[in-house]
Amino acid sequence: MGGGIIGLSSAFYLQEAGCQVTVIDQNDFSDNCSYGNAGYVCPSHFVPLATPGIVKQGLKWMWNSRSPFYVQPRLDRHLMDWGLTFMRSATPDHVERSAIPLRDIALLSKKMYESWLALPSFDFAYEQKGLLEIFQTPKGEEKARSMYEKALELGLSDTQWLDAAALQAMEPHARLNAMGAVYFNCDAHLYPPKLMRGLYQILLAMGVRFIPKEGVSGFETQGKKIAAVLTAQHKYPVDAVVLATGSWSRELAAKLALRLPLMPGRGYSVTLENSAYKIEHPAVLVEGRAALTPMDGNKIRFGGTMEITSTQTPPRRNRVEGLLQAVKRFYPDFEVAVPPMEEVWYGFRPCSADGLPYLGKTKKWENLVVATGHSMIGLSLGAGSGLLVKEMVLDQATSMDVRPFSPERFA
Repeated sequence: MGGGIIGLSSAFYLQEAGCQVTVIDQNDFSDNCSYGNAGYVCPSHFVPLATPGIVKQGLKWMWNSRSPFYVQPRLDRHLMDWGLTFMRSATPDHVERSAIPLRDIALLSKKMYESWLALPSFDFAYEQKGLLEIFQTPKGEEKARSMYEKALELGLSDTQWLDAAALQAMEPHARLNAMGAVYFNCDAHLYPPKLMRGLYQILLAMGVRFIPKEGVSGFETQGKKIAAVLTAQHKYPVDAVVLATGSWSRELAAKLALRLPLMPGRGYSVTLENSAYKIEHPAVLVEGRAALTPMDGNKIRFGGTMEITSTQTPPRRNRVEGLLQAVKRFYPDFEVAVPPMEEVWYGFRPCSADGLPYLGKTKKWENLVVATGHSMIGLSLGAGSGLLVKEMVLDQATSMDVRPFSPERFA
């Protein structure tokens, strides 16, 4: 269930292994959170969302709706459950424990994406140009230095430290306002719409069945197995179920008596085509908490913000204003006007309560694999997650240790 990158990647590997896969989605597979993100395939992102200091910073930002990390204040028991679990998880020990599994699944996923390059007629504008993590302040430099040292410790040995002059030399077409950067040469990027549309066409040719515009309403169970998936229109008998429904996964998990602390984190992006501005490398702006990516030859995408809110809350123009203001602080010549909201992409990222995905089987249901909660790195981890899902559905040895991702770790 689910038509994002996690669901489609899982469908690819399961169908390839001889299964007959049906993908059910409440939308029409033409647009979801996997389409509008920064396109990073990033082993450098080995730090989970739940980190020391983020809670205190988040509380400061709670009343600033332009802030990079914004929690919409409201009375919501699910938000309170998620928030309390998040706060308990945001420790130095959790960050340390998370680094290796996040590195490993990102490296696995990158390897799988690169294997897809050999598939006929599948061009998703994949490039390995690395990623710049740019800082402007001594505090940002301290954070970047910590990331640099940790990357080397984790074996990402091609990571480089750049001073202001070395950084500017890497971006000859754009004046930068920065003290320096960390350069993660291990990272790659792609153009998400090409990836998603191309993968959809490949799956159709493989014989995957797509059911659009049917929301899952429940399940029929027999003993410790799920026997059928129910929608308002149909009943679909199943041998196994993959729950890969993104920001809607908590509600569906609850129908199976599973507690899955998860909240939607809305992000926004603006994409320029044939822009007068040019950048050579994807970049994350440390203090601005924004991302830039050169894409598909003639595009630049500006993306970011984390807005913990309801999926029913209308998009906010001031979130986009904050994003583009952050870009201008680092790239002072970039005069990018806030476009009409109908030209702004936004989507909901499924945020787990500790920044690690929920990826694994459950004790309660023998034929269920949960694959959600990837937060801001769902596309990066997509192909690798799909392979791991296939291995778990078929009871094969997994390509890495998935125990840190157990969907029952907060049970």
